[in-house]
This record gives sequence, C-alpha cells and structure tokens, in this order.
Amino acid sequence: MVLLDEEIAVLKVEAMEMKPGTRLACPQCTVEVVVVRPPSTALVLTCDGVELVDGAAERPGARHGEPAGEGVLVGKRYSDETSGLELLCAKAGPGSLAADGRGVAIKGAKPLPSSD
Repeated sequence: MVLLDEEIAVLKVEAMEMKPGTRLACPQCTVEVVVVRPPSTALVLTCDGVELVDGAAERPGARHGEPAGEGVLVGKRYSDETSGLELLCAKAGPGSLAADGRGVAIKGAKPLPSSD
C-alpha cells in the first residue's frame, strides 16, 4: 500500500496528541492555527471539509471550491464549547473551521466588570 504525502500528513495529525502550541494548517488554503487549549476528547478538525494537517507538513496549495463562510481571521481566537477546544489563527484564509462537523466560532471577549 502506497500513501500520498497528504495522507501521511493527516495520519501524523491523527496520531499526535493536540497540546498547547501545536500548529495545524489547511492543506488547501493559507489557514494556519495554533492550539491554545486542547480538546477534552479526540476530534477531527477541518477547514471547509478538509482535515487540518501538521503545520510543518508540505501542502499542495490547491484551493477550496467555494468558501462556505467568512473565512478565518488572523489574531482571532476560535472555540468549540462542546470539546473545550480553543485555537488562535496564525494565518488568515478563506475556509471555515469545524470540529467533528460543528462550526468553530470566534471566541467573544470577556465582559469587564462594571465600575460603579
């Protein structure tokens, strides 16, 4: 059985444990994220349906068909409430992030206490 480079990169991501500081990237666009808080259970991270790979892996650079959302914005934090996952976008791109098929939304700012 012969595996393609993309398949090997996906297998490496599935085999490695996500921990804070882990860099992941979309093989089909410019999206790159850093894990801030790992998920409580194993899950599959995707960008417009394509599994994210290790950030150091070579990526072919093929583009997504039609981006499904507004894209991923650099410097923004994204979180999945169900798994506890939190990501920081290192490089913006046109794709939309999902964890096990659930959309990963921009994490809102914490409200400051009132100053009465």
